[in-house]
Parts: sequence; C-alpha cells; structure tokens
Amino acid sequence: MSQPTVSFEFFPPKTEKAAETLWEAVPLLAAFAPLYMTVTYGAGGSTRDGTVDTIVRMAQETNIPVGAHLTFINTPKDQLHEFTSALWAAGIRHLIALRGDMPPDLHWPLDPDKEYFQYTSDFVEGLKRWHDFEISVGCYPEKHPDAKTPEDDIRALKLKCDAGADRAITQFFFDNDIYYRFVEKCRKAGIATPICPGLLPIHDFKSVSSFAARCQAHIPEWLIARFDGLEDKPEEAQKVATELLVRQSQDLAAQGVEHIHYYCMNKAPITTEAVQSLGYANDGQIRGIAKPLKAS
Repeated sequence: MSQPTVSFEFFPPKTEKAAETLWEAVPLLAAFAPLYMTVTYGAGGSTRDGTVDTIVRMAQETNIPVGAHLTFINTPKDQLHEFTSALWAAGIRHLIALRGDMPPDLHWPLDPDKEYFQYTSDFVEGLKRWHDFEISVGCYPEKHPDAKTPEDDIRALKLKCDAGADRAITQFFFDNDIYYRFVEKCRKAGIATPICPGLLPIHDFKSVSSFAARCQAHIPEWLIARFDGLEDKPEEAQKVATELLVRQSQDLAAQGVEHIHYYCMNKAPITTEAVQSLGYANDGQIRGIAKPLKAS
C-alpha cells in the first residue's frame, strides 16, 4: 500500500466553544505535516473575515500552507479582485474556487452580467490572471445538484481544469467504487488534472444524512444499517465511523490514490485514526513544511 499525502479542511468557528474545538484539533492534525490545510467560506462571503483570521492564525501556528475557500456568486469581479489581492499580500497562495450556494433571489444558470462571473471556469481563469494562485476546484462523483446530467457535470469540470485548476477535490462519498468510476469517466473525457477524493468522518449520522440528502450524495443501505440503533450510543457510533473512514482510506491507498482530503469538521479523533492507518506517525509535535505552495 502506497502512502498518499493528506490534507484537512476546517471551518471558521462562530462561538467560543466552537473556537476551542477548532484550536484543539488544528495542532493535532497539523502534526501529521499535511500537504496543505483549507478553511471554508460562507455563502455570499458571510464568513469572509473569519476565514482570513483563521487562516492567518493557522499559518502562524503550524507552518503548514493554508488555502482559502472563495466563492464568486453574488460578488462583483472588482470586489473579488480587491479581496484576492489582499489574500496574496497576506501570503495566501492557495484558493479553493467555488461557485457558492445560490441565494434565494438568484436562480441557476445565471444571467450574463459583465460585472459578475457566471461560471466557475470563468472564475478560475480570472483568479489565475490576477495572481499565480494554486487553485483547487470542487467536483461531484454523484453529480452536482444543479447539473442536468452527470455528463454535463463532467464537461463543467473539464472547463474548470482547462481554465487552470491545479486539482479537483471531490464531494464526500461513502462507497469508493463511486469515486473510481467517476475518475475513469473523467479520464475518458480528457481530464488529466489530479482528482483527489474528499472523505467525511461521520460525527453525527443524522446530521450527515441530512447534509448528504441536500448534496445528493448517496448513503448505502449497509451504512444505514450499521448506524441503526446507535443514536444514543456515541462511543459505538464513533467506533463504526472510525472503522468506515479507516477502511475507505486504506482502500484508496491500496489503489494507488496519491492524495486524500479530509473534511474533518474541526474534530481530530476519527480523522487521526484514519491517517495513522495509512502509516503516518503523530507524536503531537507540529512538523510543518513551512513553505507556500506557490513562491512569492
């Protein structure tokens, strides 16, 4: 089994308790010396300041390159240009370029407007033109909810990759065969860009089920059965979740996957078990690689 590189996604805390949870998890996972870490960004820029503040502190405390999620929906190009220039000046070299959630007053597809980006591929092209960012984009093994067909979704991914995306990170999935089939279809469509699997540890099965339904991510019947009756048994539920994430991770590594991205949900224990199962040691000491993904 080859050892893939790893990365971790976090989100800005909204309460003091959430902040405590985040800052407990960050050093524990940073000690694995991930290739990079990322911080999410709310719809319409609702957590923009929190994203930047979190990134700056994470970078200072860990020496790990940290990427910022950035959405273009409902934000004029000139504001995005100004904001990304500020990110670049702050030493942020990695962006996760996304459309973002549609606000209630807009409908997909968007009407053409020269003041706004319409598609993520346009956004990626603009970001690359402004600064030489490392750019990751999202992709959807089971189709984006707004795509008419899986084929349309793959064509949209190819446009993003052709526009300059350096990698694509998938929506979470619980059946690795879904990922393998998706990658095969992408390669047949002429997409050569790395497609990194995104894995989600299940900290709360009910919440994950609701989230998966909104994302149109399939939860297999066998997985539903594994969590049946564990609503009031958190220790048993965590054991099942850990076994699942470990098995997914090891299978991906055995198939030669070079990088795995973990949506850790600001919690360390389950993700830690999975990464350790790949052969990573963690003695609690941060050993960051202390260099940006892109040179200044």
